[in-house]
Formats: sequence, structure tokens, C-alpha cells
Amino acid sequence: MKRKIICCFIVLVSAIVATAAPAKYNTLGGLGFTDSQNALYKYLTGEASLLLEQRARQVAGLTTREDWLNRQEYVRKALAKSIGEFPERNPLNAKVTKVIRRDGYRIELVVFESQPNFFVTASLYIPDKAKKNHGTPALLFCSGHAETGRLSPAYQKQMQNFVQKGFIVLSFDPVGQGERTQYLKEDGIATSVPGPTIQHSYPGTQMLLCGYSASRPMMWDGIRAIDYLLSRKEVDPDRIGVTGRSGGGTQTAMIAALDSRVAACSPENYLTTYNRLFLTMGPQDAEQDIYHFIANGLDQTDLALAMAPKPYLMITTTNDIFNVQGTKEIEQEMKRAWQAMGKRDDFKRTEDYAPHAYTKKNNESNYAFYSKCFGLPCDTLLADQKLLPDSEMYATPNGRVYSSLGGEDLFTLNLKEADRLSRLLDARRKTGRNYYGHVAEEAKALAGYREPKPARPMHLGSTREAAYVVERYATQGEGGYWFPYLIYRPQSLTGEFAVYLNAAGKGDSIAIHDAIEPMLRKGVSVLVPDLVGYGEMGPGALRGDAWIGGVSHNLLYLSCLIGRSILAIRTADLVSLADMIRETEKAIRITGVAHGETASILLHAAAFSKSFDRVVLTGDFCSYYSMASQRTYDTHAAMNIVPGALTAYDLPDLAASLAPRPLSAVAAPGNTYRFSTPEQQEKEGRLVWDAYKEAGAADNLQIKERLEDCF
Repeated sequence: MKRKIICCFIVLVSAIVATAAPAKYNTLGGLGFTDSQNALYKYLTGEASLLLEQRARQVAGLTTREDWLNRQEYVRKALAKSIGEFPERNPLNAKVTKVIRRDGYRIELVVFESQPNFFVTASLYIPDKAKKNHGTPALLFCSGHAETGRLSPAYQKQMQNFVQKGFIVLSFDPVGQGERTQYLKEDGIATSVPGPTIQHSYPGTQMLLCGYSASRPMMWDGIRAIDYLLSRKEVDPDRIGVTGRSGGGTQTAMIAALDSRVAACSPENYLTTYNRLFLTMGPQDAEQDIYHFIANGLDQTDLALAMAPKPYLMITTTNDIFNVQGTKEIEQEMKRAWQAMGKRDDFKRTEDYAPHAYTKKNNESNYAFYSKCFGLPCDTLLADQKLLPDSEMYATPNGRVYSSLGGEDLFTLNLKEADRLSRLLDARRKTGRNYYGHVAEEAKALAGYREPKPARPMHLGSTREAAYVVERYATQGEGGYWFPYLIYRPQSLTGEFAVYLNAAGKGDSIAIHDAIEPMLRKGVSVLVPDLVGYGEMGPGALRGDAWIGGVSHNLLYLSCLIGRSILAIRTADLVSLADMIRETEKAIRITGVAHGETASILLHAAAFSKSFDRVVLTGDFCSYYSMASQRTYDTHAAMNIVPGALTAYDLPDLAASLAPRPLSAVAAPGNTYRFSTPEQQEKEGRLVWDAYKEAGAADNLQIKERLEDCF
């Protein structure tokens, strides 16, 4: 039995897709409950707006140069806090793998290491007139979200125009794009994770568990690319600019904000305020959402302020996907900053009537901007270009880093960080109850948990079935939204209650009833809620560019921006229901039962409060570390992570902190675990077992084959 407990007792996830409950038990039919599926998005954006309004009030009072310099210093410190510590600078080990001669310039195809064994593919465009006397201005060109990365025809056209005008241009592939496409199939060419933004977000969600976002390694690539430019004798170190459009605009704004060596920059089709972004298309992929960015007092405007008063050009279009009203608001605020610093004319914005795209007018404005601020007289007209096929522009033998050179990718880099954090946790775990006694408080802080009040039920009707009655209710959650729940009452009442969680929602599906009916036969009343995001409360209209496996990870990134977690909100609503049962039903015992991905919610709720007398978990087991350490993970379970959790605790630690309260797992014989390893299961199960043994409650930790055996 001991070994069975050790092998099985880790925390649950499963791949159950959240779907709306069948109409029979739908509850939110009244006019006051309309748009319930978008309640979570509206609550999170409302919370973000409060933080952004606080920032706006602070900035509105800035008038003098000293005021703005103080704000700029705050912004730089807040950015450093949000991004986290960059890796140490390693040797670039740069190699030119091929040289292409063109009329008036050459293209050197380059591979360098931004981190040890983390290969970056790049193209360096050098005009023939550039001499090795550090006299030529250079541009770092950041590619947007094109699958072909720097080889995209639209981007090649820009680089060729710049080099023909006398600039050195270095363009690199963002990881997950071009030659740095990840998650390669057996043929070494195709990928199992389609699209650039998913290539960023799939590992980016795992990075959040370690307390940072995908922006950190991606921006470090750009900073190391500047290191490479400075290693070239042709480059003037005092005249380095950064430019890029769309996702390249993201990189441009961030790299310029983080690297003081950038003398001028021109982000295109990107910058807008978060309030305007949330009102239109919503938060974007993992690269664009820096960890706790809004919570740390920042808006996207501050990416520009960090550069003040250096030359800055915002390149915009009227019908961009990034809202132009927010762009104008950034311009108005930054004009004040540049003026206070005596450089009003060095902040500019150009605009053209177009969608999210390059235009002739904007291109030529960009050429003229760098010609002026770098003192390089040149023709500023857009010229047609003859492009080279991708195969001729490969810096690697087959156009794929990971099948030709190997090396680290975003997943393996993060795995090293997860392993480092795991070792630190192991050291803390050796103190036993001294550690577990503080786990809940640390988890509350990281999750952004707020203590709830007991739910106040609104009875909406009842249905009599053959052996029980189903009562329909709604109550208000943390965000003021109404969410529904059902209470199944058996004919013979014992005074015992169970709260049952399932990602499929509260409805009358066979799966739900197969779980509930055994409890009803034991005389247990069962409350089944649709927590926000599940059942009638989800999944919502937001799809976004991080829609992975039917789940909008963009919603997770939104919560992280404001220093919250979706899990904390769901946990608070769950605790409020349990407290309500305790208060109004006079239940003699409350058991929390969770299936699959919802187990992490129940474990947090039980650890954060005494609302549950005991906990029962059913389904496939794993942990946050397992989610971070497996190349393939359950994207549904990822919505119940706590960003930064692995810096302080893991889910088995919460389970261990429950001792001596009864804790059971329902594990059918022969059950397999898709998202963990036997070794990790053994380790995590043992720490829960040891905690219960230390508390003198080993008998309260049990494995059952059927749910009804737990009652």
C-alpha cells in the first residue's frame, strides 16, 4: 500500500475539454446573466484597467524634466523586475557559413550562440562602401511573425533597401521561426507545433511556471545580436538602430527599452495602450506579455519612455490590428516627455491609410528617419528588389537549426531552470513541517489570491429525478459575475456534503453522473459548480494567437500581466461555496472531490482554508514540475497554473501541507499517466507520504479504486 500511495499520489491533470452544460441543467437563462461566457475576460480586463488608471494618474502629473527622468528610472527598474535576470554573456562563437555577392553589397549568412549551444541564424547585409574603420551606421532588423522568419520576402525587401542606402543590416530569426523552427518531426523539416506564435506560446506557458515570460530569452537574442554587430569593425558603435514590424515591432520596442546601446529605434505596427488592446483584439502571444508587466505599474507606453529622449519613430497604420487610438495616446504622452527633456522633435509618428502592413509612405519615412538621425545622406525612396530563394539564404545546411546543428531550444532552456528551482525546493522540503506550514501563504501571494466571503445563493428552480432532486442556483463570484451551481440531494440525507469539480461542467452528461451517483447512493448531497471559464461560464469569445488545443492561453497571459492567476479566482469562488455550505446547510462534513485538471483548484482551496474536511482526487496525476519538464503537456491543465509557482512550491507540497486531514486518490488498476514519468511520480508521492507520516496521519493518506469507497 505504501508504494502504491507513493507511485500514485501526485496532482491531477487531464485533457477534458470544457463544454457548455446540456440545456436540461442550464441555469443562467435570465437577462441579468447574459454574456456569462465572457465573464472571466471582462473581470481580468477590468482589473487591468484599474491598474492602468492608477498609472495614468501618476503620469498625468509629470511636467518637469526631473519628473520624467524619475519616471524613466522607475520604468527601467520595473522592466528589469518584470523581465528578470538575463543569462551571463557567453562567447558568441559566431561563424559566417556563406557569403552572397550582390550588386553594391554582400550578404554574410551567420550562426552565433546567444546562450551556450543556443544557435541563432542571421543575415548580415554589408554595403561595398563600408570600411573596417567603425564608421558605418547599422540597423538590427527584427522579423515579425512570419513562419520563414528573416527570409520572408517582405522583410528581405526592407533589408535590401536599407543596405543599398548605405546601412549595415543584421537580421536574425526569432526562435520558433525560419531556420529556428522548433518541435521538428522525424523528417527534420516539418513541425508538430504550427505557427510562429504557437511556437512561442507553447513553451512560453511552461516558462511562466518558473517565473518569467518568453520575452526574456527572445529579447536576449536581440541584445546578443547587437553584441555581434559591435564585434564587426565596419559598425559605428554610436549609430546602432533597431527596426521591425508587427512581432518585429514588439522586439524593436522591447530591445530598445532594455539595451542602452540603441541610439534610435522605429517600431512598426505594434505599439498601442493595453486598455485599447483589451477592448479590441485582446492580449497576444507569450512573447508580447511580460511577466507581471501591468502589475509592476507599466503600460506599453513605458517601452518608449525607457528610450527618451533618443530619436524615436512610431510607424503606424489607420486600420492596424493594434488599435490606432492607443497609438495616438502613446504619441501624446511621449511628446510631453520628449519636450520636457528638450528633444520634442526627436519623437515622431508616421501614419498611412492601410491595414496591418508595410506601405510605401511608411517605408520611406523610416529610411528618412535613419538618414537624418544617423547623418547618412541617401536616397530615401522605396526601390523594387530581386529576392533570393530561401534555400540560397540558409545559414544552416538544411534550413533547420535543430536537425542540422542540434542545441538548445526554448523547452530545454526552461527545463534547466525548472531543474534548478526543483533542487532549491528539495532543500526546503528537508525541513518538513517547517516548510509545509508556510507553503499556503507563499502560494497565496504568487497566485494573487483574495479571501472570499461566503456565497449568497439565488435559487433558480428544481428538478425531481427518480432517486434525487436537482436544485439550480447562481451566486456572485469574486468579480461580481454570477456563476451557476447545482445541488444534488439524495432521498436519504446524512448531513454530509461533497463539492465536485469537473472541467466538463455541472451538467447531466454520463461522465458527470457516473461520478455523482455513487456519492448520492451513500446519502451525500453533492454541489457541482461551473467555475468561471467552465460550463456555462466559458470558454468565452477570446481565441487569440495562442489558441492551443482548444484553449486560449492568451487568457492566462492576461492574468499574469496583472499579477493574478485564473486559478486564484476559481479557488476563491470554490472556497466561497464551501463556506456557504458550512454556514447555511450545517453540513457535518464537507469533502472536496476533483477530477482531472480541476485538482489543482481543489488543492489550493483546501490549503488556503479549512473549508474542506477532506480531499479526494480522481484521474491522471502530475505536478507543475511535470508540466514544465515534459515536452508535451496538457494545455487544458495549463490554465490552472500559478505563474512563478516553482520558485516557491509545487502541487504535491500543497497536498503534503494538508496533513493530517484525510486525502485520498482514486486510481483504477493499470492507470497510466501521460504527462509525467514514473520517477517523478515516485519522488512526489514520497514527499506527500513522508509529510503525512511526520504528522502521525499515515492512515489518512489512501488510494482507492472507486470513488464510493471514499465515503
